[in-house]
Amino acid sequence: MSHHPHHISTKTKIRHLFASSFWFLVGFLFTGLILLTSVIAYFQFHYKDVIYPGIYIDSLYVGEKNREEVYQIFEKKNSIIQKTKFVITHEEKVATISAQELEIGYNSNLLADQAFNLGRSTNVVSNFYIMLNANINGLRLVSSYTFSRDALTKALATIQKDIYTPSVDAQFTVEDNRVVTFIQSTEGKSIDYDRITQRIESEIPRILTAKKSRVIAFAIPIKILEPKITTEKANTMGIVEVVGEGRSYFAGSIPNRIHNINLGSSRINGILIAPNETFSFNKTIGDISKFTGFKEAYVIQGGKTILGDGGGVCQVSTTLFRALLNAGLPILERNPHAYRVAYYEQNYPPGLDAAIFTPSVDLKFKNDTKKHLLIQSYVDPTEKTLTFRLYGTKDNREVVMTKPVITNQTPPPEPLQQNDPTLPKGTVKQVEHAAWGATVQFDWTVKRDGKILHQKKFITRYRSWQAVFLNGTKEG
Repeated sequence: MSHHPHHISTKTKIRHLFASSFWFLVGFLFTGLILLTSVIAYFQFHYKDVIYPGIYIDSLYVGEKNREEVYQIFEKKNSIIQKTKFVITHEEKVATISAQELEIGYNSNLLADQAFNLGRSTNVVSNFYIMLNANINGLRLVSSYTFSRDALTKALATIQKDIYTPSVDAQFTVEDNRVVTFIQSTEGKSIDYDRITQRIESEIPRILTAKKSRVIAFAIPIKILEPKITTEKANTMGIVEVVGEGRSYFAGSIPNRIHNINLGSSRINGILIAPNETFSFNKTIGDISKFTGFKEAYVIQGGKTILGDGGGVCQVSTTLFRALLNAGLPILERNPHAYRVAYYEQNYPPGLDAAIFTPSVDLKFKNDTKKHLLIQSYVDPTEKTLTFRLYGTKDNREVVMTKPVITNQTPPPEPLQQNDPTLPKGTVKQVEHAAWGATVQFDWTVKRDGKILHQKKFITRYRSWQAVFLNGTKEG
C-alpha cells in the first residue's frame, strides 16, 4: 500500500510532460505559421509587381524584373532570331523562308507570365518552398519557343506543286484471255513534311541562342508515296515490270497508213502469252482487209509497190520485232522486207525490220520465261512513233546486240519511165522509190548468269530497187 502514491505521481508526470510538449508544439507550429505567412506577406508585398528573387529563364536572371521588362528582353532576342533564313532547295527550285515567316521565336508573353507566376499559386506551402528554394539555390525555367508548321506548309506550297505526284494504283482486267484494262502502279512523291519539320526544329535551339542571324541551307527531303495496289498485287501472272521495248517512227505516212498502224497495233495490244506459249503475229492480228477495218495503203507485193489493204501493218510487226530483240525472247520466224524501207531507217540502222503477209509470211516468238507476258502498244501521233512494251518478270537475262554491219551495197537501177493512159497528159507520178541494195548483219546474244540462252546471226539481203515514174498520156 505504501507505493501507491508514488505510482500516481509518475503517471501525472507523464501526463504533464505530454501536455507541455503538445502546447510547445502548437506554439512552435503557430509561431512557424506566423513566420511563414509573414515571410510570404513580406515577399508578396515587397515583390508584388516583380518576379521573385532567384529566378532564371535558361541562364538569364529575371528575378526582381517586372513582366514588361522580361517581355522586352525576349522580344529583342526575337528581332535577331527572325532575320535567320532557311534556304530550301529542290533541283533547280529554291525557297527562301525567314524565321519570322515560320513564326520561330521565344514566346515572350508566356515566359514573362510563367516567371511572374512562380510562387503565386493558391498553395501556401508550395509558394513558401519556391521562394525559399529560389533564394537559396536559384530556380531555372526552361524557355519556350514558337514554330508554325502551317506557315511552313504554306511557304513550301509552290515547290510542293512541282514535286507532288499522287501514287497510281494498278488496274488489271482480263476478258477472253486479253487484258482490257492495264494501268501499271506507280509510286507518288511529296515533300516529307515530318522530316523537314524535324530538321528545322533541330536547328531552333541554336537559332535562339545565336548572337546574330544565320542562313541555313538544305535540300528538301522527299517522301515516296506507295500505291495501295501494286501491279504485283493486281495480278497473279507475274506481270510486274517492262521486260522489253521496241520503237519505230512513221513520219511522212499518208493518213490511211497511220490508220492501219493504229488499228494493227490495237489488235496486238493487251495480248497475254502464257509461259512456253508460241505467239504468231498473223494469228493474233487476224484477217487484214477492208472487211476488218483496214484501209488501202502501199504494200510490197510480187516485186512491186502497190496499193493494198493494210499497208503499214509491217510497221507494227517491225516494232514488235525490235521489242522481242530487246527482251531477249527466242524469235522463231522473222522475214525481212524485199528492199530497204525508209520508214524503218528513221533513227535506226537497216536490218531491224520484220515483214508479214498473211497467211504465209509471219513473225513468231516463244515465251520462254516462267511468267506470263503482256504486250502493250502506244501510238504517239505528235512524235509519229509506235512503241511496244512487253511486261512480265525479269529473270536476269542480258541482251548483247552488235551494231548492224552493212556490206555489198549496190546502187539502184536507172529510173523506169512508164506511159499511163489513165493519167492526164503532163502528169508525172512516182510509184516506186529508189533504194540501195545491201547485206546487213548483226549478232544477237542472250545470256543469263554467264550461260548463253539464245544466239543468232541475223542476215538480211535487200535487193536494190528501181524508181518508177508514170507519165500521163491521156489527152484532155
